[in-house]
Amino acid sequence: MQYRKDKYGKDMSLLGYGCMRFTRKGRDIDLDKAEKEILAAIEAGVNYFDTAYIYSGSEVALGEILHRTGMRDRVKIATKLPQYLISSRKAIDKYFEEQLSRLQTDHIDYYLMHMLTDYAQWESLKSLGILDWIKDKKASGEVVNLGFSFHGTPEMFLKILDDYDWDFCQIQYNYVDETTQAGRIGLEAAGKKGIPVIIMEPLRGGKLVDLLPEKAKKAIANHPRGYTAAEWAFRWLMEQPQVSCVLSGMNSMEMVEENCRIASSVEIGEFTDDDRALIAEIKEEIRKTTKVECTACRYCMPCPKGVDIPGNFRCYNHMYSENKKDARQEFLQTIALTEDPGFASKCVACGKCQQHCPQGIPIIEKLKEADKALRPGPYKVFLFFARKFMVKKKSKG
Repeated sequence: MQYRKDKYGKDMSLLGYGCMRFTRKGRDIDLDKAEKEILAAIEAGVNYFDTAYIYSGSEVALGEILHRTGMRDRVKIATKLPQYLISSRKAIDKYFEEQLSRLQTDHIDYYLMHMLTDYAQWESLKSLGILDWIKDKKASGEVVNLGFSFHGTPEMFLKILDDYDWDFCQIQYNYVDETTQAGRIGLEAAGKKGIPVIIMEPLRGGKLVDLLPEKAKKAIANHPRGYTAAEWAFRWLMEQPQVSCVLSGMNSMEMVEENCRIASSVEIGEFTDDDRALIAEIKEEIRKTTKVECTACRYCMPCPKGVDIPGNFRCYNHMYSENKKDARQEFLQTIALTEDPGFASKCVACGKCQQHCPQGIPIIEKLKEADKALRPGPYKVFLFFARKFMVKKKSKG
């Protein structure tokens, strides 16, 4: 296993164990199977284990496995404060104490503000006294490193990144998401600050393996390196020096063995022009399923009415390159539940965006298509109540 350093020079395994996808027996996590996989990963050198309050049963399972195997001191636990459920300082303490109990530990090695999508969420936490809370917990040793996980625009990521002396951050990043969410902009910005970056969704939930277009699968199969689709995706990430740790939701011994092998052999800067050409070919095949030829260059932004033009197009495209459920989840996280949602329906057809689009996209027309697809009638009702709940939570802060 290879290691990269955290902000304080401690070893962080290049491969991290994502604990959201443990195998289940009915509704319950299969503890015996998960234990074997976790022990195999630890023996192979994995020391970073990622979970969260809302991952059903995950914190409890990880805590129990580490306790009964005596492995707590050999690993670093990362878990997350469910900031979207917080409305008071008392609630912060409540959730944190519950997490310590679930994990059967007296400290969290890497604690994250979970799923920040908008700077306003971080501002709300600050208004509740989170900065004093962090100071107290770090002084007591109950929190060792403080970070945040992010789903949102590059602008919001940079604003949050610059607002606090973070110890690390976590972003969704892979060769398809290179220009979406925090993207390469966020990765490089964090790297310049010396802030370790943890990568989630390296395979987009398996879609860069199971749902690749047939031509992409053939190109991979015919390439002389002989890498699997998963190995191409992991190596694309791990060869980048700003990437500190890549999470994988491993739930089989085969996954553990393959991923540990990759993380033990990859080298920074190892990609050749031929390797990059293959990734470009795969992305091109994926692009052919897209509805809007948006490259997320953001020349169209800012919209005077607040429409998140590239965000809407990204989610619209995902409905056809992946599936509607996941695309609407992305839409929910990055647009619909932000403080000032950039809905396509805000467009007043001023045409300013179209004047600046390098691709010549008929943005006004395509925004109407995107809005119709992303927010059909019944889904608008759901969004209304979802926003009412979320805004209510924020306003209490």
